[in-house]
This record gives sequence, C-alpha cells and structure tokens, in this order.
Amino acid sequence: MPWKLSSEFTFDSAHVITGYDGPCGRLHGHTYRVRMELTSDRLRPSAHVKRAIMVADFKTLKWAKKDVDAGGLDHAYLNDLPDLGDDTTAEVIAAYLHRRTMDRVRADLPGGDDGADLRLHVTLWETPDSSCEYWE
Repeated sequence: MPWKLSSEFTFDSAHVITGYDGPCGRLHGHTYRVRMELTSDRLRPSAHVKRAIMVADFKTLKWAKKDVDAGGLDHAYLNDLPDLGDDTTAEVIAAYLHRRTMDRVRADLPGGDDGADLRLHVTLWETPDSSCEYWE
C-alpha cells in the first residue's frame, strides 16, 4: 500500500456498560481519542475535487468528531445509538467507528470503484493509557 492517510481527533461521550459488575456499570464518560489510518493502492477523486489526487477526504475520516446532533459522537449518550445499545465497550465502539467510516468512504467513491484496495485501521483510546484497535 503506497499511501496511508492518518487522522486523529477526540470526542466526549457518556455510556454505561449494562450488566458490568463494577464502576463501568454506572453512568460515566470519557474523552475518547481516535486514530483513523486508511491505506490505498491508488489515489482517487473526492466529493470536493474531481481529479484522482486523494486517498479520501480528511473530513470523511473525522465524522465522529461532530456533535451528536450533527451526526457525530461528540456529547452523545452512546447507549442511545441503535447500533451500540447496551454494548458500549471500547471493542464494540472501535468496530462501530470502522464500519460507519468505511460506509462513508465507500459512499464517496466514484461509480465503478468498489474500494477493494482500501483498508482502515481504527485505534480508540478510552483513557490516555488504554486503547483498542480494530481493522479488516
């Protein structure tokens, strides 16, 4: 993969891990830090530039940074998200971020491009020294 696009951002959210026997079973929040790394064999156009000069638009990778009312995760109660529900562990959130981000990346691809060469690696920090990674 000759190109790797990296983006880091934070968002603040609250959650409860339902059924957890301990403090995480109570309402609490985190300043999550996320690193998205998208690799590609080639450059492509984007929604904002029609020439093949990008792996993807950085905006596409940072969607989760937006406020919950704008479709992101900032200031969200994660248990209210239908795709997460009671399963709001770092592992499940990282997989959710991966799935939703790849959906957005693929939606921006030009017709006839299935994005088969694109690979996304998500790292999610729940605290400064505890993280989870998810990739496909």
